[in-house]
Amino acid sequence: MSDEPLLSLPLRPLETVSRPTFPIPSGAWDMHVHIFGPPERYPHVEKPHYTLPDGTLGQYRSLTPLLGIERFVLVQPSYYGTDNSCLLDTLVEVGDLARGVVMIEPDISEAELERFHRCGVRAVRLDLFKRAREPLVAIHRYIAEMAARVGPLGWHLQFYAPGYVVRDLIHFFRTLTIDFVIDHMGYMLEEDGLRSADFSALLDLLGCGHCYLKLSGAYRIAKHRGYEFVEPVAKAIVERAPDRAVWGSDWPHISYSDRDTGELVSLLERWAPSQSARRQILVENPNRLFGLL
Repeated sequence: MSDEPLLSLPLRPLETVSRPTFPIPSGAWDMHVHIFGPPERYPHVEKPHYTLPDGTLGQYRSLTPLLGIERFVLVQPSYYGTDNSCLLDTLVEVGDLARGVVMIEPDISEAELERFHRCGVRAVRLDLFKRAREPLVAIHRYIAEMAARVGPLGWHLQFYAPGYVVRDLIHFFRTLTIDFVIDHMGYMLEEDGLRSADFSALLDLLGCGHCYLKLSGAYRIAKHRGYEFVEPVAKAIVERAPDRAVWGSDWPHISYSDRDTGELVSLLERWAPSQSARRQILVENPNRLFGLL
């Protein structure tokens, strides 16, 4: 594998973004957005996986009226590691329109966590791709430690993990007493050895009372196979637990910058055919997760 970072391409021109094919309910959330800022102000990690992408707050806010999105969640990108400065500055600028998901070191101070909370942070992102080779017991300890740090603030956990790690953690997830979100529908790829039984176990996890699955990253799961490949997965999640599904665009679609974000919204019409289910996914479930009901 090359050590060279992936070249980030320009965003799809705004005038070519399609409009959603169904009426977007008032108060809709985009639960997965990455924002980037000027390099002279926000330094990247020592060896980022990709070059600085398009993805400013201004670019995203130009897009949201076309999509019908009113509120959004800023997710800390790996590009900045645990330096959440860009995310926090963006939260301060947009105010109550957004919430934040940060990446933190285990030894972060209580004062810093409280400062993040005042800015609008409500979750911590656990990047388990970085820990995929660790023993399961070490991953268990890491998750438990993070849950203990942020639980008292009313935050939830957000897992960015390969599907085989999700599979191996399902029994442990059932022991958590804190809400958690698993990105990209569990990221269960056949090429990583995942089987239908593994996905069935993930669906069963939705009944534990704390798990949410994020309908995001369809192009990451499908790769070159087309969105129809992902449709049975997304439909199964919605049919099993429409009250435990949320949606995110994964904007600015890093390494897939030419993706049509409007088309990604429109996929929900097929994944969740009923208007009531789409309202749960786009409005009610995010509001509950962030304590806004």
